[in-house]
Amino acid sequence: MWRCRVNLSTMIFLVILQGAAVVLFCGWYMELSSCSSPPPNDKVHVLLLSSWRSGSSFLGQVFSQHPSVFYLMEPAWHVWTKLHKPGARVLRMAVRDLLRSVFQCDLSVMEAYLPDHHNVSALFMWFESRALCSPPACSLTPRSQFSNQTLCKKRCDARGLQRAQDACSTYSHVVLKEVRFFELESLYPLLQDPSLDLRIIHLVRDPRAVLRSREAAVKALARDNNIVLEQKNTPAAELQYQVMQEICRSHVRINERAVMKPPPFLKGRYKMVRYEDVARNPLEEINSIYEFVGLTMTSELEEWIYQVTHGRGKGTRREAFKITSRNAADVSQAWRGTLPHDKVKRVQEVCKGAMSLLGYRTVDSEKEQKSLEIDLLVPREPYQFSWLPAKTEHPETG
Repeated sequence: MWRCRVNLSTMIFLVILQGAAVVLFCGWYMELSSCSSPPPNDKVHVLLLSSWRSGSSFLGQVFSQHPSVFYLMEPAWHVWTKLHKPGARVLRMAVRDLLRSVFQCDLSVMEAYLPDHHNVSALFMWFESRALCSPPACSLTPRSQFSNQTLCKKRCDARGLQRAQDACSTYSHVVLKEVRFFELESLYPLLQDPSLDLRIIHLVRDPRAVLRSREAAVKALARDNNIVLEQKNTPAAELQYQVMQEICRSHVRINERAVMKPPPFLKGRYKMVRYEDVARNPLEEINSIYEFVGLTMTSELEEWIYQVTHGRGKGTRREAFKITSRNAADVSQAWRGTLPHDKVKRVQEVCKGAMSLLGYRTVDSEKEQKSLEIDLLVPREPYQFSWLPAKTEHPETG
C-alpha cells in the first residue's frame, strides 16, 4: 500500500516536472521565435497589389523614391513570360514563392527566369527602382535624391544580381508592385510567415477609366490578357470586357476576403486605396499610406509628389507606361470625355458589383457621363469602418 502511494507521488511529481519543463521551454522558444516578436531587423514588407492601368506605376514610384525603400516593379512578370502555362491559377503559386524570396532579399530565385550571364537590366523595368540606381547597388544617385532613369540605364547596369541583393538588405522596407494576383488566399502563407512583416496596399481604380487607359496599350497587354482569360477563345470585340470582368471580380474577392471575417493574421495588414482619392488629395492620401506601412514623409517627397500630380494635361498615348508630370485630377476624369458611351455602358454591366462595392456611381446617359459637375465617386467615409482598422496600426506578428 505504501509502495503504491510512493509510485503515485512519484508519477505526480514527474508529470509536474514535465509540465514545468514544457512551460520553460515554450517561454525560451517564444523569446527566440519571431512568432512573438517582429521579424529580424524589423524589416517591413509591402505588396502593392493592383491591376493593369490602375495608377500602380505612379504609386510604385511614391514608394521607390523614398530613401528607406528597396522597390521592384512586377517581378512576377518574369514568371508569366517564362513559364508557358495556360492561366493565372496555375502560375499563382510560382509567383507567390518568387515574392517570398525577393521579400527576403534572396534574388537568386530570379536566376531561373533570366538568361545566362545576365545583367541587372534583365530585371523587368529595373530602372524604375531608385534603390538600383543608388549605393550600394550603384554610386549614381545618393539615397536622399531622386533617381534619373535615363542616367541610371546608362551607368548602373551591373553584371549579375549580387549588388542588387546586397542593396536590398540595407533598407528597412522592401516594396513589390504586382498586378498578377486575383485573390488573397494564395498569399496566406506569406502573411503567416514569421520572417515577414507583410502589409498589403490594394489599389483600385474606376473600371471605366481603366478600360480607357487599356485601349492605349492593347498590344502590350495581349499576352497578359490570354493568361487572365485562361487562354479561352474569346471574340475580339468582347476580349477587353471579359478581361475587365475578371479584374473587377478579383477586386471584389480580395476586398471581401480582407473585410468580411478576415483571418486573424490579416488584421491591420490590408488597406484599400482608390486611385481617384489619391488624385484629388495626393499628399493626404500618400501620408496615410506611408503611415500604414511605417514610413515618414519628407519635405523633398512632398515637393516631388506635388510636381508630378499638378502638371499640365492628361498624358499622351506615348506616355502610357511613363511617370510624367500631369494633372492627376484631370487624368482620373479623362474617360468621361473620351470613352464612347456604349463602351461605358458595357463596362458598367460587367463591373456593376465591383463599382458598387468600391464606391463608383454609374451613369445612365452620355449627358450624365460628360457633366463633370456630377461627382461619380462615392465619399469614402461610409466605408472607412470596413476597409481598414479604425486607426492605422502596425500588425502583430504571429
